[in-house]
Amino acid sequence: MFFLLILTSLCLRAEAQRIVWWNVENLFDCRHDSLKDDREFLPEGSYHWTRTRYWRKLDALSRTIAAIAGEDGWPMVVGLCEVENDSVLFDLTRRSPLRMARYAYIHEEGPDVRGVDVAMLYDSLQFNLIGHKALRVPSAERGFRPTRDILHVWGLCPTLPDTLHIIIVHLPSRAGSGRKSELHRRLAVGTLCSLLDELKGRNLLLMGDFNAEPDDKIFRSIGSRLTSLMPQSRKELQQARGTYYFRGLWGFLDHIFVSPSLLPFVERRAEVGRFPFLLTEKGTPWRTYQGPVYKGGFSDHLPIWVDLHKGKTP
Repeated sequence: MFFLLILTSLCLRAEAQRIVWWNVENLFDCRHDSLKDDREFLPEGSYHWTRTRYWRKLDALSRTIAAIAGEDGWPMVVGLCEVENDSVLFDLTRRSPLRMARYAYIHEEGPDVRGVDVAMLYDSLQFNLIGHKALRVPSAERGFRPTRDILHVWGLCPTLPDTLHIIIVHLPSRAGSGRKSELHRRLAVGTLCSLLDELKGRNLLLMGDFNAEPDDKIFRSIGSRLTSLMPQSRKELQQARGTYYFRGLWGFLDHIFVSPSLLPFVERRAEVGRFPFLLTEKGTPWRTYQGPVYKGGFSDHLPIWVDLHKGKTP
C-alpha cells in the first residue's frame, strides 16, 4: 500500500525533467511467441514463469518508478531494456499501479532471438513526441547472432529550446568466445556512432546497458562524441558501487551520455537508484532470478537517472 500512496500523491508535471534508464531483467509475459525463443519464460518452462510472478514483477517496477519520481513529479522518460513486447508495456502502463501516471510507450519488435527489446515510456505532458525509429545492427549479415535494435526517439520538452534526441541501446553481451564477442560489440558501436554523427550538433542523450565498464575501449569512439555522466576516475569508481553485481564485484554496465549542448542543463553525474527495497540483506541487487532459481526481486540491475534543469549553468 505504501507505493500506492506515493503513486496517488505525485504531480503530473515536474519542475525538472527526469530521464531514467533501467535494465528490468527479463520482462516476459506468460504466452509463447512462435517466432521467438521464449519457452523458458512460460509456466511449464525452466523458469516456471507464472502470471502471479509476472504481475508481482509489474508491481515491483511500478513501485520503483514511483520511488524515482519522489516529490518532484513523474519522470519524463523511462528507458527500458529486456522487454519482450508491447503487451508487457501495455500491462505495465495500463493495468499495473503505474497506470495512474498515464505513460505512453514506444516499442519496435527487434530481431533478438529471445525476443527482448529496448523500449521507452514517456509522459506526454512533459515530452511532446515528434517521431521515432529503430536502427538495425547488421549482426546476421556479418555472421553474428541478431542483437537488439537501437531506438532513436525525438521530441520537445519544456527545459530545452530545441528538439531533444534520445537514443536507447542494449549492446551485445560479453559472453561467448572472446574475439567474436568483441567484434560483435564493435559492430554495434560502429552502427551507433554512425547515428551519433548524423545527429552531430543536436541536443542528444544516449542511455542504455552497454555491457561494458567505463574504462572499456568501446567507449573511446563514443567518448569522442559525447560526455559520460557516469563515474570515470579510479577514485570515483571505488567510491561508487555500480549498477550491477557479478561474482563479488560491483560494476557500471549502465551508462548515460549527453551531447555538449546538453551539458549546461544537467548535473555532471547521474544518480543510481540504491533504494533499500531494491537490495538484498547483503546490499546487492535483489534479482528476479538467480540462474533458474526464483528470488522474487526487482532486477539484477539498478536504475540510473539524470535531471534536465532549465537555465542550469555548466
